[in-house]
Amino acid sequence: MTVEWSWLTTHTDDLVTLTLDHLATAVPAVLLGLLIALPLAVVAHRIRPLRGILLGISNILFTVPSLALFVLLLPITGLTRTTAIAGLTVYTLVVLLRNTVEGLDSVPVKVREASLAMGRGRLGTLVKVEFPLAMPVIMAGVRVASVMTISLVSVASYIGFGGIGQLFTDGFQRSFPTPVLAGVVLTLLLALAVDAVLVLVQRLCTPWTRKGVRA
Repeated sequence: MTVEWSWLTTHTDDLVTLTLDHLATAVPAVLLGLLIALPLAVVAHRIRPLRGILLGISNILFTVPSLALFVLLLPITGLTRTTAIAGLTVYTLVVLLRNTVEGLDSVPVKVREASLAMGRGRLGTLVKVEFPLAMPVIMAGVRVASVMTISLVSVASYIGFGGIGQLFTDGFQRSFPTPVLAGVVLTLLLALAVDAVLVLVQRLCTPWTRKGVRA
């Protein structure tokens, strides 16, 4: 396969537009997934009988093929970006929910008890102690979910909101490899860029984890 570089130079604006459109679908899906996963993880962490149920449901939803899930959502949300975001949000839960539960489980019991003894209360302990200490594990899940979502957005091109995925559709339909290769490279670069931003966010939110930083 040969790359027609002239096609890339003449379609730069289109590539930028598709990349931004890709982010407009992926970012809300991850944020919405995190918003749903956090309270569910707290419930699963504190009420042990519900842990298996919640994690099991998220695992079952993850097994539904993405294309089939989009089709199932069409009668509810229509042929809109909401359908793509809702479907992708479902897939983020299996990673975000499990990692958040594991992060909360990793907080030492003595630390939690000491916080309660100082009068912070259960909510104050959760917000000011447990979530900050669980942040590295939670952010690891966010990173995985983000990269996974960026890859899955391309499937949403079936309903017209696939961002970079439209390059794959266009290239395969015309037997023209240049858009396909451009889509692969752009997806990879976008995933790496988002992951790098999340690593920076994690470092800013957890300064105590840096080597050489004193408590």
